[in-house]
Amino acid sequence: QVQLVESGGGLVQAGGSLRLSCAASGLTFSTYTMGWFRQAPGKEREFVAAITWSGDITDYADSVKGRFTISKDNAQNKVYLQMNSLKPEDTSVYYCAANYRGTFYLSVSINYDYWGQGTQVTVSS
Repeated sequence: QVQLVESGGGLVQAGGSLRLSCAASGLTFSTYTMGWFRQAPGKEREFVAAITWSGDITDYADSVKGRFTISKDNAQNKVYLQMNSLKPEDTSVYYCAANYRGTFYLSVSINYDYWGQGTQVTVSS
């Protein structure tokens, strides 16, 4: 079965960096667009970043542009989210998700077929 397992979350001070990883198994990773979403307590899940299955298109939420970078390693079946200049408002549970050959509407969560269990990121002020 398909599994997405996130790692790399933790506690960091404002201005610091973290690198999240998501390891995928049970799917042909090179055919999946990968996304990162996050959800804070009492808030709806929101889009963070995505990279198409071909790796040639990336998309970011306005709130993270210039600070976060998504990348995909098809050989390792992994997707990464490099998060720099972290702010307290980035505190959330971060989820990775997989979307078969997704090309459009990458920020829409219902387009994703599989989800990980999430990893907590806490940014202290």
